[in-house]
Formats: sequence, C-alpha cells, structure tokens
Amino acid sequence: MVIENYSFGRIVIDKKTYHSDVIIFPDGRIKDSWWRETGHRLSERDIEDLIDTHPDIIIAGTGASGLMIPKKDLKELLSQKGIEFRAVPTKKACKLFNELFGKKKVGACFHLTC
Repeated sequence: MVIENYSFGRIVIDKKTYHSDVIIFPDGRIKDSWWRETGHRLSERDIEDLIDTHPDIIIAGTGASGLMIPKKDLKELLSQKGIEFRAVPTKKACKLFNELFGKKKVGACFHLTC
C-alpha cells in the first residue's frame, strides 16, 4: 500500500482518489468519509475501530496546516495500550506512513483540509 499523492482536500492511495478524510487500517482497508465527534479535535472514540486492530503505531495527519488537534490525553491512552502515536501535518504524515508501512503494523487517519 502506498500513498501516491496528497494535496489540500485530496489523497491518492493505491491509484484511488479520496476527497474526504480517511482511516487506513493495518490490513489495508480504507474507511473514507471519516469524521470526528468534535470537528477538529481527535479523540480515542474517533479512532476506536483503528485502535481495536492493535497497530504498532497510529499516524494522525492533522491537516494541511495542522488544525486537527489530538486531545491531550490521547497519546498517553494509546501508549498504555502499547501503541505509538504520531500526530503531524498531513503531508508529513503521508511520508511517514509510506516509510513505515510494511515494516510495522501501521494504522493511520488523515484530515485532508485545514
């Protein structure tokens, strides 16, 4: 699996283009039209299905300008479950995902705008 391109409001994953926020599961499944309970805040509940797959790492693409902010306790909650968490602007998150996919059990969520 590879993220081929990201630009504001658009991501191309394995030759398929998405125009809504997405979650990528470690097994390669993609959930599009992903939305958070509280818009630009990322909480554990927003990624429950992803957490349940027990990835080694979850990469959160926080948007073009990094406006999707993880709740303060999210990193610690994931750490307690043995899951590393990285939240970075989406362009950098895509690069990180491509570097780690296939080397670790990677899950990711990407906010495509803001």
